[in-house]
Amino acid sequence: MQNRLRVLRAEREWSQAELATRLHVSRQTVNAIETGKYDPSLPLAFSIARLFQQPIEAIFEAAIDDSGPDEPSDQHNR
Repeated sequence: MQNRLRVLRAEREWSQAELATRLHVSRQTVNAIETGKYDPSLPLAFSIARLFQQPIEAIFEAAIDDSGPDEPSDQHNR
């Protein structure tokens, strides 16, 4: 999942530790979310959105999968 957390944090000149304190999580959690190693739980995503006063969709975006949906099997019609 891609996100704008690092940008939003930098705009406020907050360190990862400061953001972590505000969210009641560890600095390592903030780092993992910012680097895409960890997707936040839904309650944490809501907390982040409230803190930055933005909708969740403005902060988090699902990674785009270029492969597209699988084609349905047509074998039963042959």
